[in-house]
Formats: sequence, structure tokens, C-alpha cells
Amino acid sequence: MLHPNTPIAELAKALAHPARLRILRLLRATPGCIGGDIVDAVGLAQSTVSEHLRILKAVGVITGEISGPRTCYALNPAALAPLVDFIQALTPPASADCCMPDEKKTS
Repeated sequence: MLHPNTPIAELAKALAHPARLRILRLLRATPGCIGGDIVDAVGLAQSTVSEHLRILKAVGVITGEISGPRTCYALNPAALAPLVDFIQALTPPASADCCMPDEKKTS
């Protein structure tokens, strides 16, 4: 679970690698938990996938539960809420024109 004080930068950093995005897309497309299939689907070495999973789990974006001899992974979309809120806060309201350049140029 994501700690409430985890910096937004840590979430962004965890999402900044193409292999981690592939893993997240795979988990989104696969209902329920998947385990060892991640290595085959992502096409990277087991140790590399394990490291990416560790990073995603450390910031709470995924969960991992031991199920028999393997670990079952699933998305935790709630962990992205701080990042979503931050991005939404950066988006000016549709009615705001304070930051838009003037169409008229004065010389």
C-alpha cells in the first residue's frame, strides 16, 4: 500500500520506464492476478522483471501476494491518486485565459 507521504516524484519515477509501463498495461488487460506469465509477456529476463515489479510494488502501484509457489500481482489504481490529483491541479480550468498568449501582438 502506498504510504501517504510517498512523494509524487517517486510515483512518476516508478512509471518512467517503458518496461514498467508494459507491466502495468499487462496487469490492466489481465483481470485478476497474474504471476509468472509476466516474464513471458514482457519478454525480459526473470531478474529484470523482478526488479521492475519490486519498484512498482515499493510505491504501491501494484500489489503482490504469495499464492503457492508463485507471487500473484495486481494493479492498485488508488495508489496513483496523488499523481492524478497533482496533474489535475496543473491543468487550468477551461474558462481560464490568464495564461494564454494574446492573439494580438503589439509592436
